[in-house]
Amino acid sequence: MAAEEQEQQQTAHEARTSTLMEVSKAMIGLYKHHFGRGPTKTRSYWAGPDAITCVLEDTLTPAERNLARMGAHERLRDARTYFQYASVREFCEPVERITGRTVRSFHSSTDTKVDGLSVETFIFYADGQTGPSRIDLAGPDEV
Repeated sequence: MAAEEQEQQQTAHEARTSTLMEVSKAMIGLYKHHFGRGPTKTRSYWAGPDAITCVLEDTLTPAERNLARMGAHERLRDARTYFQYASVREFCEPVERITGRTVRSFHSSTDTKVDGLSVETFIFYADGQTGPSRIDLAGPDEV
């Protein structure tokens, strides 16, 4: 492999890694803003060429931890899911800005039985495909 080709591969890898770090930082900021505290650990991954998944650990607030201890997991999951989908624009906008790609679909979940481990997944249109942003598809129950 030529030195120039190897350098180009490293640069592409560095750009993809930088993108993941920026997505992680954006999710930390959103959690801090909306919940008053950020996760204790965050890591984003490319899930193939057209998706990014961000895993956030220990995302529950003290009040939410109390609900979990009381066994109100379904209520807590419902509240978290409702919040995340009520904030579709706030989750998708930074990811679109950072990646330069259009979010086709957004998925959010929190497992309340393991200290609020949350997953935010953003699916993009494949190369050569276009369509509306998930932001533009938000309904009246989503902002």
